[in-house]
Amino acid sequence: MIFFIRKPDVAWRYLIGYGLFFGVGIWGMASWSITAGLSSGMSSVLMQTSVLFSIVVGVLLYKDVITKRKAFGISLAMVGLAISILFTNGNVTIEGLVLITLSAMSWSIVGVIVKSANVKQAFAFNVWGMAFAPIPLVLLAVVINGPDVIYQAIKDWNTDTTVAILFQAYPTTLLGYWVFNRLLIRYPLSTVAPLTLLVPVFALISGFIIYDEVLSVPQISACGLFLTGILLIVWSPGAKKEEKEPQQKPVNQ
Repeated sequence: MIFFIRKPDVAWRYLIGYGLFFGVGIWGMASWSITAGLSSGMSSVLMQTSVLFSIVVGVLLYKDVITKRKAFGISLAMVGLAISILFTNGNVTIEGLVLITLSAMSWSIVGVIVKSANVKQAFAFNVWGMAFAPIPLVLLAVVINGPDVIYQAIKDWNTDTTVAILFQAYPTTLLGYWVFNRLLIRYPLSTVAPLTLLVPVFALISGFIIYDEVLSVPQISACGLFLTGILLIVWSPGAKKEEKEPQQKPVNQ
């Protein structure tokens, strides 16, 4: 894609920083945490603690205003996250916890980079920034698993690998994070960050539909809390009402 899209009008440091923190910081650390013994389910859920870091960053750096309604919504979503952690069957290790915490913190840093870059062309920024992720990720894989990991990856390549990579590259990375970056550009960080709490909801629903996994009562409750909390965070009925109500003309005395 990079050969067909002009470089966005931002400094190179933002593109490099975005690629490194997105590729290595978020997904490199998350993958490493699984290698370090943290189960994939726990890794997915614990990564959502990035919401807390992002909200703090939004308030401290960008003076985001946390209304009572938004605070209540965040609290409900955090309770849902706590339930997900408590009722997720999976292994937890200290090294894995440290790595997934670094991954969660990188989410917040990525948000700061996007806002600091004053991005206007979100899609181009996403494409060009991602160019700085592959080589560091390959080096990280070699450091963790040794140089044979490259040969092993090529040897074990199959149709499933191709489908998985195409899915991660196009609908997930190019489309999904383009949309996410547009949200970061338009809205406060403290409002956008909680939307990532929809990840466990879709994960549970996907497992139910694709793998016939049975949803427990706590998991269903957690999904309900996530959705209710996010609705309270993003819904602004007062703003819509003001837009719909026409201003009255002054009456001549």
